[in-house]
Amino acid sequence: MNPPLTIPEGRTARLLLKPLALEDAPQIQALFPRWEIVKYLNAKVPWPYPPDGALNYIRDSALPSMERGESWHWTLRLLTQPDAIIGCIDLMKGEEENRGFWLSPEHRGLGLMTEACAWANDFHFDVLGFERMRAPKAVANRASRRISERMGMHLIRLEERDFVCGRLPSEVWEITAEEWRAWKAAQANPSR
Repeated sequence: MNPPLTIPEGRTARLLLKPLALEDAPQIQALFPRWEIVKYLNAKVPWPYPPDGALNYIRDSALPSMERGESWHWTLRLLTQPDAIIGCIDLMKGEEENRGFWLSPEHRGLGLMTEACAWANDFHFDVLGFERMRAPKAVANRASRRISERMGMHLIRLEERDFVCGRLPSEVWEITAEEWRAWKAAQANPSR
């Protein structure tokens, strides 16, 4: 078995993606437990969010999973404010759920998560070598759906899933490595 991949720092035009670390817990704890952030996340997120929720999640779940090479987690920070966390994005091994994210409401609607997802998609396909990415989401989460649509993903299935806000209709979106590379090439050469 290969040792787990060292998780690199990432950059986009406006973002710094830093590998999740235990010292991120206080900032995440201060930012994360807001209904507008958690309502469409998987029901395994405890709600109300406990005072030590971020520490427990990072220490007991995320970091061990990263060490085993089963998931990759980054905090999102503006390049202009590299010490302030504004969200997180993660990739996971598995058949049904490979990417998840959250972003502070104050930073939504600016295209930042699209930048982070493009970087994460490249990492998923080009560094980790996966052939397919699936991203489930609540049908009601229109902003997340728009990101999937804009990035060339296609809807493969409707189902019900449990979210922090309850059981809801959900969609599963997918893109293959080949489709992702073709989408990127089309974006780079829009006149072709």
